[in-house]
Amino acid sequence: MGPGPINADPRVLRAMSAQLVGQYDPAMTGYMAETQELYREVFGTANEATLLVDGTSRAGIEAALVSLLHPGDRVLVPVFGRFGHLLVEIAQRAGAEVHTLSTEWGTVFAPEQIEEAIRAVRPAMLAVVHGDTSTTMAQPLDALGDICRQHGVLFYTDVTATLGGNEFESDAWGLDAVSAGLQKCLGGPSGSAPLTLSPRAVEVLDSRRSIEAGIRDDHSPVRSDPIRSNYLDLAMILDYWGPKRLNHHTEATTMLYGARECARILLEEGRAAAIERHRLHGDAMLTGVTGLGLSTFGDLEHKMNNVVGVAIPDGVNGDAIRGELLTDYGIEIGTSFGPLHGKIWRIGTMGYNARRDAVLLTLAALEQVLRRAGAPVTAGGGTGAALEVYGAAA
Repeated sequence: MGPGPINADPRVLRAMSAQLVGQYDPAMTGYMAETQELYREVFGTANEATLLVDGTSRAGIEAALVSLLHPGDRVLVPVFGRFGHLLVEIAQRAGAEVHTLSTEWGTVFAPEQIEEAIRAVRPAMLAVVHGDTSTTMAQPLDALGDICRQHGVLFYTDVTATLGGNEFESDAWGLDAVSAGLQKCLGGPSGSAPLTLSPRAVEVLDSRRSIEAGIRDDHSPVRSDPIRSNYLDLAMILDYWGPKRLNHHTEATTMLYGARECARILLEEGRAAAIERHRLHGDAMLTGVTGLGLSTFGDLEHKMNNVVGVAIPDGVNGDAIRGELLTDYGIEIGTSFGPLHGKIWRIGTMGYNARRDAVLLTLAALEQVLRRAGAPVTAGGGTGAALEVYGAAA
């Protein structure tokens, strides 16, 4: 019950136990094409260039940035938590000239702030995290696509923490590149990074495509300044997933099975229903921790549905509480990073764990370990408050 990874859905685990097939077996290429179509629906896009990057969500971030950024390109990164700093780190390693916009952790940016920075920096790309689990905040994106179009800026976001549990519309919001992971609201394991690219982003990749020796022919493009990663070269990965089926790497078959099943589960439930489920159980957890007498962190108006920051009470050893929850009840909650380390816990309600029983059990267990630690909590206040939320929704 932390900020991710979470317990994988049993359906996903069963799907991942299937036997391997060759990467060019018709069954395998059929699964790849089906998975692409599923994730178009998951992302809310018509982008043909929708696929999986084999690696954790960080591999998807790095693939997008290293493939779309030329060395020397200016990038604007609004930082409101740890993972904004990650975008800065990766973009710098890709050779970009990185400019940042900062706000206090627990807050987000107004569109006007970002547009003002775009006017000043004149970047090639705006790179922003949608939901940063380090602070539990979700940056509103819906107004940023038009701003980026007006200024000729590519618009990239990482939706690892939000996809499937919070509203997100790739095409309607004007995104050019989006990457995600499975281990949060999608209810799968870490290790596969769904990604989608707009036609405008694909044009950038086409201008950078360079086919490696051993698989190129006399007509293949070869550039003196290719994309700086071979494995995460999205131009070549697109050729692998597209009609050319040009060999690049051996697809991670088991992760493909898992990613495919994550998307099937989400779309069977319905995106709107899944978001509402995460909202309901997130509200129950939020109301429950406040019912215990605990304080929450950050601007709740911009909190993600699927994770809440809880202030560690004075005089309580936060790591000891987490240890007792895990040892005595088999429940894991998260700590935090940077300026919030040792100050808040992060409790998640996402994916397969966005359930009534998981919320109530976590609140009941948290009450017990806090009482043993001498914290002044309200007896029964957590589960009682959560049950009121569920009763009102019935």
